[in-house]
This record gives sequence, C-alpha cells and structure tokens, in this order.
Amino acid sequence: MLKEYYFDNSATSNPKPDIVIEKVTNVLKNLNGNPGRSAYNKAIKINREIFSVREKIAKFFNIKNPLEIAFTKNASESLNIAIKGCNFKNCHIITSVLEHNSVLRPLHYLEQEKNVALSFITPEISDEKLEKSILDKINENTKAIVINHISNVTGYIFNIDIIGNICKKHNILFIVDASQSAGFLDIDVIKSNIDILCFTGHKSLFGIQGIGGIYVNKSITIHPILEGGTGSFSKLERQPLVMPEALECGTLNTPGIISLGTGIDYINKIGLNNIQEHEIQLTNLFIENLKNIDDIIIYGELDIKRGPVVSINIKNIPSSELASILSEEYNICTRSGFHCAPLAHKFLKTYEIGTVRFSFGYKNTMEEINFATNKIKNIVNFINKRS
Repeated sequence: MLKEYYFDNSATSNPKPDIVIEKVTNVLKNLNGNPGRSAYNKAIKINREIFSVREKIAKFFNIKNPLEIAFTKNASESLNIAIKGCNFKNCHIITSVLEHNSVLRPLHYLEQEKNVALSFITPEISDEKLEKSILDKINENTKAIVINHISNVTGYIFNIDIIGNICKKHNILFIVDASQSAGFLDIDVIKSNIDILCFTGHKSLFGIQGIGGIYVNKSITIHPILEGGTGSFSKLERQPLVMPEALECGTLNTPGIISLGTGIDYINKIGLNNIQEHEIQLTNLFIENLKNIDDIIIYGELDIKRGPVVSINIKNIPSSELASILSEEYNICTRSGFHCAPLAHKFLKTYEIGTVRFSFGYKNTMEEINFATNKIKNIVNFINKRS
C-alpha cells in the first residue's frame, strides 16, 4: 500500500494522537450521558470532566476564570458569536486581507445590515510598519479589531501583542482568530490584551472535528445568536446571559470536549516549544528545498518567521492540476484553491488561479518533506521537457 504523505494540517491535524482516540472511545463507551441535564452519578462525572477541560484550556491560554470559556462546534461558530453578538452597528471595524471567510462573511453582514464600515490592513515586514498601518486606520468610530493570528494561506503571523496594546490604549475590542495558531504559538490573553479568543479543537490542538471554543473577557456581554436548552435557568423566557450558559445552547459535544482536553495534555507532555521548533524546521526545509527553482512560486515573505503553512504554484500549471498530480501519482495530500480566504488571494494576485497549500504538523518528518519536494522538482522537470 502506497504511503500517505499528509500535508493538510491547516484543515485538520492528522493522524490524531493515540491517546486522543483512546480517550474518545472510552467516553463513548463509559461516559455516554447528557451533561448538565441530570443528577445521576455518570452525569455528574461527565460534568466534572467537562469542567476539567475548561480548566486545562484556561491554563493553556492564561485565562483566569474557566467559566469565561464556552464550547462551540468550531472556530467559525465562535467567530460568528463574537462578531454578531457584540451588537456592532453604525461603527468602524479594522481587520486584515488575510482573513478566513469565518471572519469576512460575518463582517460583511455587519457592513450590509448594520452600517459598519470596514478597513483592511495588509501583512507588514516590520512591527513598526504594522503599528503605523493600524494607527492610520483608527478613527473615533472604531470599535473593534478582528485578526487572524496566523494566515491559513501564507502562514504570516500577526503580532497580536502590538495589536492588543493598540486596542487597550484606544479602548477598542480585540477579537483574535486562533484557528491556525492555537497549539503552535504560545497565546496569553492577558499579555496580548485579547478580549475575545476564538479557537478550534481539531487542528493543532489535536482534538476531533466538531469542537471549538470561545473565551470572552468578563467585562464583555455577548448577546447569544442561538437560544435553547441549557440545563439550568430553565424558567427564563430568554437565553441566560451568564457565561458559559449564554453561549452553550443544547447538548454539549462530550466526546469532542474530552478530545480537546486530551489534545492539550498531549501538547503539554511534548512541550509547545518542542512542537513549534519541529514544525518550523519542517517549514524551513520545505522552503529551502524549493526556493531557488525558477518555475516554483512560493508565496509570502521567505525571511520572516511564519506558521507551518506554505502555498506554492508551478508556473504554467493550474493549482488544481498540481494538487491532483501530487495526490494521484505520489499520495501527497495538499489543498488547492482559495482556502476560504478570497482577499488573501487577491493580495497575492492568485485570485484567478489559487495556490497549492502545504501545511505541516508535529507528526510530519524531514524525510517526508524531502520526498514531497523531490516529487515537486520531478513535476517541474517533466513540464519543462514537455514544453
């Protein structure tokens, strides 16, 4: 059987750690009850397990109160809650050209339905230029900055310490999309002055699909965009506004929540710094192997630190065709197209052609990187001979 070379970790991490798989299996077998709805022993145990995961997440992101964390099904849901639930209207919001549609579409909803003006910053090669770019766009109506910490297209890392500092000085709400950064970079909500942190569990946090979360600073009241059962406050006519019940509507995803907590245990055992160092080495090797080949285009600045994401194209071949060749001939798994980030592709001038994205994870090896880059070189040579 042909070995699989998996480089689509920005979509979902693979393979999941054995400890996560074993824990989820145990939950399904032995903790299959409805959390927060009953008082029998198993239900109480489930509640304790879920609260334990809140505590792990809180410690991981330096959140003082675990009850400021609500579970969602993914970062998209978290971002919709953050952007639509803060009652923004007749104001101004700053974001970036590198945002995912999970940010862009809710913002465009506000633009079209709530008279919210939008401004877009671009990636900068220095912190000074980034700071100036943001300060130039702030006006008296600016109420929030929404930023994708790491681009899912280029791996560009926005300096959230600088942005959070600006937000604090100007009394602006700071909302961070940590979909690509949680589990790769150290995130400290206090140090970075983050008001709302949105994250998913199934990428670098090693959980299963269908689980995410949102941290909301206690000073902020978010109006729920979903209402329903909470297992508490049942006599209220509307959704309670106390966290986390305010944002947790319906039965929680117990297997997903436990998988997320186990993923964090796995990261803590290895060490976040060790994971980051390994993934940076993979990324640097990939770029180093390809950067001097004329027919290969690598997007994003090559000499600055990036997340473990690299998008490329080969001249004169559609990105979809390149991805198909990699998959069918070599069982190399990538993602081609536009990665749900249309403005990023406009910025990169790939709006018509897309790119092929390689995204690396802790389980990838240097040998796998060398295999993939050698096959890319083979494809370039074949195209040149054919032409």
